[in-house]
Amino acid sequence: MGALHRALDRGVNFFDTADVYGDGISERLLARLRRERRDPFYVATKAGRRLPKQTVEGYSKMNLTAFVERSLKNMEVEAIDLLQLHCPPTDLYYHPEAFELLDDLVKAGKIRYYGVSVERVEEALKAIEFPGVQSVQLIYNIFRQRPADLFFTEARRRKVGILARLPLSSGMLAGKMTAHSKFGSDDHRNFNRDGAAFDRGETFSGVPFEVGLEAVEELRPLVPEGATLATFALRWILMHEAITCVIPGGKRRAQVDENCSAVELEPLSDQTMALVQEIYDRRIRALVHQYW
Repeated sequence: MGALHRALDRGVNFFDTADVYGDGISERLLARLRRERRDPFYVATKAGRRLPKQTVEGYSKMNLTAFVERSLKNMEVEAIDLLQLHCPPTDLYYHPEAFELLDDLVKAGKIRYYGVSVERVEEALKAIEFPGVQSVQLIYNIFRQRPADLFFTEARRRKVGILARLPLSSGMLAGKMTAHSKFGSDDHRNFNRDGAAFDRGETFSGVPFEVGLEAVEELRPLVPEGATLATFALRWILMHEAITCVIPGGKRRAQVDENCSAVELEPLSDQTMALVQEIYDRRIRALVHQYW
């Protein structure tokens, strides 16, 4: 709870979670935070990953309603600020009836707004064809730059919010990992590098571990004095005016402080942005750009 309280102290007023994070524990922690503090804040949660298997049929009225009711109970609220479909199968975006169900939940007062969390740019572009989609959450960081090619322009044109997840590429862009870093058996950075459990792009943005480490070393000299590689990486994302919010994680107060300090950094120079681009083009692009 300390990290959550510190976030409010630093002016954070938006939290992203999901019904499957800790099997609902994270939603309940936010309910506790609301009881303990009077500071107003908004919560975006997600639904869909409780399904035993990801299928279009799983996103039925019965299932979506049950997921929403469970999240409402967990968060102790009458309406969810923002509900996001949690990386559903691509084919769902070709089924308008699924989004009509979300419209019905808005009309029923169960959710205020809805959006989607996606794996692929294709899914993001398809999702924003539905007028009710208010936001898209997707991976965007120094190692995953494709969303800026076309999607950002379309999202701005349609006035759709963009939530940048995995901003530090599973911690790689924090600059604290080495070739000898070890991860727990239950840590996806240990078991999902090749997509054994879920989309491999969710682990180190799909970049091979050793390649990522080498690219990080090239990025270090670009970090301004007094900043960290993590804050630099977050500031790089915020340089794009299409970004609505960056959602880094933070388990400790110090991590929250570091994340929040990114907004205090001066804008990165054109030269610095060009050097980041050159590193991406030379080391990373071929490995990830056309895959997601």
